[in-house]
Amino acid sequence: MNKLAALAVITFGLSLPAMGQAPQKASANAPSPAASPDSAALPSADNILTRYVEALGGRAAWQKLNSRVSTGTIEVPAMNLSGTVEMHEKAPNSMLAVIVINGAAYRQGFDGSAGWADDPQNGLRQMDGVELDETRRDSDFYHPLDLKKIYSNFTVTGRDKIRERDTYVVEAALPGGGPDRLYFDVQSGLVLRIISQHHTPEGVITFTEDLSDYRDVDGVKLPFTVHQSSAESDFTIRFSEVRHNVAQEDAQFSKPAAQ
Repeated sequence: MNKLAALAVITFGLSLPAMGQAPQKASANAPSPAASPDSAALPSADNILTRYVEALGGRAAWQKLNSRVSTGTIEVPAMNLSGTVEMHEKAPNSMLAVIVINGAAYRQGFDGSAGWADDPQNGLRQMDGVELDETRRDSDFYHPLDLKKIYSNFTVTGRDKIRERDTYVVEAALPGGGPDRLYFDVQSGLVLRIISQHHTPEGVITFTEDLSDYRDVDGVKLPFTVHQSSAESDFTIRFSEVRHNVAQEDAQFSKPAAQ
């Protein structure tokens, strides 16, 4: 339920500036551009990634699941706004995310081949190019198991502090693009922060996602709180319910007919 677990709802075009939000300063807890090196030997990237899958419940537990429905709320403190979040996922890579805030609906879908978005600023549109590639990657239901397929290279760059927790910092290179930066908790093995760039109709935006409140649901651990910040927006999503192996029709993930 993050970028690594296909929480594409965070980056699907929630264009808060379209509702009149002024650009925000970078989050106060954003890390420095480079992680601090540590005198102790760092673990290998393979070790960190293997431990991450185990921390999330293990490969066998994930492979027992074939769909997920998540519901919760979103809060935008700078505008004193709140709303609802609903996300549908189906293996291998279908996704539908809906946010309703201040009476406006923001939707994104991917049906396994085509991606689309619908929001008050840009209307209903088809995705293509790099944006479509990003949506395809983020819609992978088994994203944590497929990291070595999604990224072309991993480099452990050092250690850093996230909310007083020690983390290993891993730069994960994308084919033909800049790297994502992943922060893995030294003790738990879970991802606490992701810094990545995403292509939107407004341009390329750098997002910082902070993940917390991991809970066990049907044998796998998922973050129930995701805080996202960028130069354009700052908001928090809190999930209240997650259900697995729910029957879902393929048609709901396809681009709707134009109104």
